[in-house]
Amino acid sequence: MKRILLPALFLLFSFLYGCSQPGSTGEIKTGASRTDLYFPLLTDMKVGVVANHTSLIEGTHLVDSLVSSGIDVERIFSPEHGFRGTADAGAHIEDGVDATTGISVLSLYGANRKPGADQLDGLDVMLFDIQDVGTRFYTYISTLQYVMEVCADMGIPLIVLDRPNPNGHLVDGPVLDTAFRSFVGMQPVPVAHGMTVGEYALMLNGEAWLEGGAECKLRVIECLNWDHNREYRLEVAPSPNLPNQNSVWLYPSICFFEGTVFSCGRGTDYPFQLFGHPDYPDKDFSFTPRPGAGAASPKLNGEACFGVDLTEAEELGIVPLDRLELEWLINAYTLFPDKDSFFIPYFNTLAGTDKLKQQIIDGLSEDEIRQSWEKDLEAFKATRSKYLIYE
Repeated sequence: MKRILLPALFLLFSFLYGCSQPGSTGEIKTGASRTDLYFPLLTDMKVGVVANHTSLIEGTHLVDSLVSSGIDVERIFSPEHGFRGTADAGAHIEDGVDATTGISVLSLYGANRKPGADQLDGLDVMLFDIQDVGTRFYTYISTLQYVMEVCADMGIPLIVLDRPNPNGHLVDGPVLDTAFRSFVGMQPVPVAHGMTVGEYALMLNGEAWLEGGAECKLRVIECLNWDHNREYRLEVAPSPNLPNQNSVWLYPSICFFEGTVFSCGRGTDYPFQLFGHPDYPDKDFSFTPRPGAGAASPKLNGEACFGVDLTEAEELGIVPLDRLELEWLINAYTLFPDKDSFFIPYFNTLAGTDKLKQQIIDGLSEDEIRQSWEKDLEAFKATRSKYLIYE
């Protein structure tokens, strides 16, 4: 009884009264680094951990830190790209065993995007620690929602170890039309939502967006000394196709090309820092996608693509952007000779609406397109403001 009752009471008390206030100067510390705030909550508990290669505490993996501290990690749950972060986007991730710790690793991608109740059975608490990049179509926040829903159903508390959003200053883009819900867009938020994973979790609870309006027992371990206007450079690449800070800043704008016949640089050393196609008329710059880590079968594999080089965007002062850059997409469509084939069906799924595609086809300017989403964007900002931790 001692193992069950006392930790549970301590955990509940800490969930209700354990919030701390962040600052915006000094050394930035992630939630994971603030072990004094959450390690005591895990004593004598059976712990499940949602993590990947970004789940680091000053260079040491979270799971390794937990195990070395005597915390009973029962199961690891792995999202898109796998626990070690090397799988292709959209690739099926197999269950397995972590070679370092011998702990079972259960995939939360492919056919099992939402964990089953049996996979959480016997756990006392769940941890979630993954570096996000602040866009609706980056699937870690979809994984977060599914985990919260199962935790809510089973009465298992969830502790989110928060991390800064490297695009945390950016709130822009069309707000998702719920008719276009998918794993790359589950809730009515804009392309760039400007929230941390912890803030987003609070919003999922507060807006009753979890399945059936359920509420998850949630504790956010906040970052220290960060706010939404403070630059944050990632400690490690968040996924194989976001290899550096330049790609992270460009990603919210360049990802639209995933919904076109263009390559966005997968299969090169500079994914999401290039875009092009063999039929692009400007031949001044070219690249050729080849299979590689995180891109086993890249779009336009082996074909010389002509297009735009943004590999020096940071050096040129182009990034970080203060809004989504639509001109790259509009200009590519305008110059492309076969306009009927430019968009593929996935574009509307990424955009979260069928309006953006039609607006570009109709020749609307960037300013006109922006005006069309401004009302929804302002409404989202008002909702978002209720859940901000790092104002």
